[in-house]
Amino acid sequence: MTPIAVVCALLAAVLFAVAATRQHAEVTDLAVQGTRGVLALARLLRSPGWWAGTALAVGGSLLHLVALSLAPLPVVQPLGVFSLVLTVLFGRRARGRRVVTAVALVVAGVAGFVVFAASAAPAAAIGAGTAEGVAVAGFVVAGLAWFARAGCAALAAASAVLFGLGSSVVHAAASQPLPSAVLLGGQALLLLGAGGVLLHRAYAAGPTAVVVGTTTVLDPLTAVAVAALAYGEVPQPAAALAAVVALAGVRVLAGAVSHTHPQSEENPVHPTGLRVLIGADTFPPDINGAAFFAARLARGLAGRGHDVHVVCPSDTGPARTEQHDGYTIHRLRSRAIPFHGDYRFCTPGGARAALDEVLDRVRPEVVHVQAHFGVGRALLETAARRDIPGMATNHFMPDNLLGYTPFPRRVKAALARWAWRDLVRVYRDARIVTTPTPRAAEVLAGIGLGRPAQVISCGIDLAHYAGPARPADRPVSVLFVGRLDAEKNVDQLLRSLTPLPHVRADLVGDGTRRQDLEDLAAELGIAGRVAFHGFVSDADLVRRYAEADVFCMPGTAELQSLATMEAMAAGLPVVAADALALPHLVHHGENGYLFAPGAVTTISRWIAELAADPDARARMGEASRAIVAGHDLAGALAAFEAQYRILLGLPTPAAVGQAA
Repeated sequence: MTPIAVVCALLAAVLFAVAATRQHAEVTDLAVQGTRGVLALARLLRSPGWWAGTALAVGGSLLHLVALSLAPLPVVQPLGVFSLVLTVLFGRRARGRRVVTAVALVVAGVAGFVVFAASAAPAAAIGAGTAEGVAVAGFVVAGLAWFARAGCAALAAASAVLFGLGSSVVHAAASQPLPSAVLLGGQALLLLGAGGVLLHRAYAAGPTAVVVGTTTVLDPLTAVAVAALAYGEVPQPAAALAAVVALAGVRVLAGAVSHTHPQSEENPVHPTGLRVLIGADTFPPDINGAAFFAARLARGLAGRGHDVHVVCPSDTGPARTEQHDGYTIHRLRSRAIPFHGDYRFCTPGGARAALDEVLDRVRPEVVHVQAHFGVGRALLETAARRDIPGMATNHFMPDNLLGYTPFPRRVKAALARWAWRDLVRVYRDARIVTTPTPRAAEVLAGIGLGRPAQVISCGIDLAHYAGPARPADRPVSVLFVGRLDAEKNVDQLLRSLTPLPHVRADLVGDGTRRQDLEDLAAELGIAGRVAFHGFVSDADLVRRYAEADVFCMPGTAELQSLATMEAMAAGLPVVAADALALPHLVHHGENGYLFAPGAVTTISRWIAELAADPDARARMGEASRAIVAGHDLAGALAAFEAQYRILLGLPTPAAVGQAA
């Protein structure tokens, strides 16, 4: 019967590994969202993923019970160690020579232990009183663990001891008459249930591999100790050597996938904050919202006492490392984008090779990527392989990238669908996904992300844009700030000015459509009322906001629109397209007006009304300041800090403002 027991135990290990992976994902999502207590239990009970994991765990338990009834404890219980091996495989972290060596040690050691244990002489009948004593010991352990304030490893250890004791009681029950068997079986179920509760608490406090690694070591040790000391099922002495080999493999394996890294003299623990590695596929001197946000995030976190590193494509081609604004930039070797020479990119393969070196040197506690392209995907994948907690912020809209390409509309639509699917696949390696607005979160839900995205505003320094009073006695100025590219629809703004001879436009920014827009202004006869300022310094940008009367954003691919937020901080009324995230900023009739994308006549109407009514402009400008007040950069930085601490299982403030 022993071969059947071994097969059942191995199948149970497979089911336990899959169940652990599924349940850990569900419990971690609740921890990320700050859901605890009864509410967390209610959410779990409504989760198909958690029920699927529970069903697998129940199936594994039934197979394990069959195995325990057919063979001695020292044969069956150590086979559960294979759960750790399988968990690492399912988690896509079984790469590298160290992990392969560890898996080989575990397999060889457990196989040897089982062979030697199976050849031992059978034990005498187990007394019901002895099994009762084992159950009582388990209840004591459960009581102590329930009220203790413990971390991930301690909770997993208590859970493992309860599983080992519970399995020992089940094994004893199989040899008892019916009344005693039923009583012992009930006690065993209580022990296993208490172990399951502690296991879920451990899942919420740390990564799967740490939890499974701890339980798969202590569970069989507990059961073998009970078998040897209480039941008389003593394996051959040679089994001890095999056990040492298996435990060595588990030790190496758990260390290889642990999210903690030994600190060296070169990388001491940062005295005041966390060590954060930001992955950005676009970074200054690139000029776009995602690049500006990544730079503000790095500078802001460094200013709050964190050790911040940024990895991004080199702006010149060759790799280099530099210090800037209190943080370190690791620029990877890059190539020019064929259809947009102003930007450069890293291939995923090239980025992976370079990132291994960066991660070895930096040893971050958490990584935070800003896109799913070359650098972002390689960093998430490499961090997941090392079990470094990772999160992602999405700034991507297909129109922002495909607008540079010459493809027909149908081809662009097909490429957009593929790009969204690719994003979902890459972001599976991120334990937390954030996005700037509720509308952007709805977009991610609509493409099948499969879990809620956390809404955290990119944030701006509101005080920086609060400029002086606007000069009087001059033509009304409508300001646009952004890239002069297709998805910004600046041509609609120019066309709207044709019937408004008393209004001028100031366009700040540059892009692929600048020459076309200059030609259009001349064709419309408004060239004298349109100024193309190109890229300007920060001080000049603040001055442009201060001198404008109205801000217009006709873009239809804005996940948040930092330029619109800056204009609002400067006290400008806004005329914006009723698309994506802009309605979250522009409240029609309160701080500006919305128009249907492409409705040039409507744009003209709203600009004309604002141009003719200075009091309305002042009133709506103040409303803009009030609305954007919830997007202050300090609140956004605090919200991101809270997510990092959740990833690391650290305490977080009771309430963190997350502007949306």
